[in-house]
Amino acid sequence: MARKTATMEAGTGAPAERVPGLDRLPAGPALFVGRRTELAALRAAAVRPAEGRSPVLVLAGRPGSGRTALAVRFAVTVAGQYPDGVLFARLSAPDGGRVPPARAARRLLEQLGADTAEVPLPGAVGDGRDDPACVALRAALAGRRVLLVLDDVRDAGQLWPLLADEPGCLVLATTAGPLTGIEDIDPVILGGLDRTAAAELLGDLVGGTRIGCDPVGAADLAEACGSQPAALRLMAGRLRGKPELAVTEAAKELLRAVAEAGKAEPEAVKEPAEAVDPPASNGKGKGERGKGRRGAAVTGPEPAAAVDPPAEPARDPAAWVRPGPEPAEPVPVPDNDPLVGAFTLAYAGLTAAQARMLRALTLAPAQSADPRTASALVGCPAPEAATTLAALAERELLAEEPPAADGTARYRVPGRLHPRLVRLRERDDRPAEIELARARLLERLVRLTESARSLLDPSEGAGPDPLPGPLRLKSAAHAREWLLGERDPLLGAVADAIGQGDLDGSAGRLVTALLRSLPLTGAAAPADLHQLHELVLTVAERHGRPRRASAALLNLGDLQAAAGRWEQASGHYRAALEHARTADDEALCARALEGAAGCHRALGDAVRAADWYGRALGVRQSMGDQAAEARLLARVAEAHAAQRRFDEAEREYRASLSVLRRIGDERGREAVAAALAELRERVSTGW
Repeated sequence: MARKTATMEAGTGAPAERVPGLDRLPAGPALFVGRRTELAALRAAAVRPAEGRSPVLVLAGRPGSGRTALAVRFAVTVAGQYPDGVLFARLSAPDGGRVPPARAARRLLEQLGADTAEVPLPGAVGDGRDDPACVALRAALAGRRVLLVLDDVRDAGQLWPLLADEPGCLVLATTAGPLTGIEDIDPVILGGLDRTAAAELLGDLVGGTRIGCDPVGAADLAEACGSQPAALRLMAGRLRGKPELAVTEAAKELLRAVAEAGKAEPEAVKEPAEAVDPPASNGKGKGERGKGRRGAAVTGPEPAAAVDPPAEPARDPAAWVRPGPEPAEPVPVPDNDPLVGAFTLAYAGLTAAQARMLRALTLAPAQSADPRTASALVGCPAPEAATTLAALAERELLAEEPPAADGTARYRVPGRLHPRLVRLRERDDRPAEIELARARLLERLVRLTESARSLLDPSEGAGPDPLPGPLRLKSAAHAREWLLGERDPLLGAVADAIGQGDLDGSAGRLVTALLRSLPLTGAAAPADLHQLHELVLTVAERHGRPRRASAALLNLGDLQAAAGRWEQASGHYRAALEHARTADDEALCARALEGAAGCHRALGDAVRAADWYGRALGVRQSMGDQAAEARLLARVAEAHAAQRRFDEAEREYRASLSVLRRIGDERGREAVAAALAELRERVSTGW
């Protein structure tokens, strides 16, 4: 099948294939037609200078308009001008939820090559420009030429914390609705394809002869689809699956399906048609609909005057975004949209097994699946799942994702179809079946994660029972690639399960497996470990397990302390102490006391440090832990010295030496003796 592309002059700079990060972009459709006007508008906007920050291009279009495919196409054509790489992040969850900018910033930092140990932990405020991850991202972009592709942005509050003070970078954001408030943006608004491009797309997808023999039917079908790429692809998939169906009849079917869908849906789920028209947000009155000097026409009312920016662009970064309303709900696909009718026809043509698989994929982490996870969701062999996934992709009901590191095909439920599929799942699948599918998925992920751990560290002992051949991880390198490639879906799966609260046993085992496995990759981000320990804490507190809650809080405190966030670490240690006392666990109490003392020491509060070290010392002495006793005596001595209480400091050092002699710790004795000698020397010289 011929591959169609829009012609466009390649950008100057490095060859695109040498630019790092292009493989992070969504695969995009194999066939791409039209959009020459929109591509030219994006190219012209990309060279327009911005005032004190990275230029921002906004590509707005209703669900199914092909905005992500166009963004990928544009990114590939200009990637050579950004030799420092291409970064990609989705800012909406598959269910339409809003991804906090701090989380997106952490992932973008990792793509930029930041050491995972240096990627900031979540801040107290996850959506602000002052969040540590957002600050670190903007600093990392300084002096670089990077292209950031931010897909499905919900609101300006997600975007502006990521904008660097670096005019050499370019931000391309796709959105379904207006991004009100950001200054100096003139969006490119997508409508349907032009008549020639729509016919060309149908011809390429269905077969030129079949479409060419019925040009009137092809025109009718394109009109019935509103010339929307997604609807055209779904109808092309239906025509491929039914060779006997005439093109004209397919157009009539679609019109009937759209009319019936509008009548069948409850009033509560209907939205006015204008709600999905993305206004020419925050431009200066330039991007008129209907004329659209930036792209294809989109019918609808003129944008409200409230979104017009001031005449002069703001120079102060704090003024780049004006306060706006709370983020709106995700832009829906209205029931009278051709996309709904095309999906209804496509879904009706599926076998029972294919329909069940498609509904089940809404339970997959991030609605992204390969045969390993899909087979667990529906309880079938992996080869059968692979065949079903490929068939659904052939019907244009799944989007192909970049393959996994081992070449395994991956697919994703398009966000535009997700709400409809959830409704179908809730209607057609019993709650017990849904819970069983989720439980099978979690157990599959636990076994895969434990298998990866046993390959990465055979000294840990025998791994789980071998998985079936098609599911098996083959080597330590394969295990590492799988863990790192599936990290986000794994974290999403466990967070979703714990959030729902009905599968805490399986979810807890997956958390434990991830905490044991991710550090073995050598690329475990502290932010991910922080998230996992928070999930452990949630489950422990839910089930009244104070010992486990205390351990989770201690680990959270250690992560905060390692990041130099002493106040936050101290809070975790104090909370851990309360849980440890409830559990009557002396060892955990001592750990919490010592951790809190270390925070006071780092903050320069020697008085409180001495007090907390002393309390920890008392607990260790009652436990008979002499090694810890010697260590804590030395810590108390340091705190006394910091207060210029030299006699007390020397006494504690000598007590520490006595314990170390008793247990035969020569290395410890040497270290403490050296500290004592240094103290005496400084006192003798008048310190």
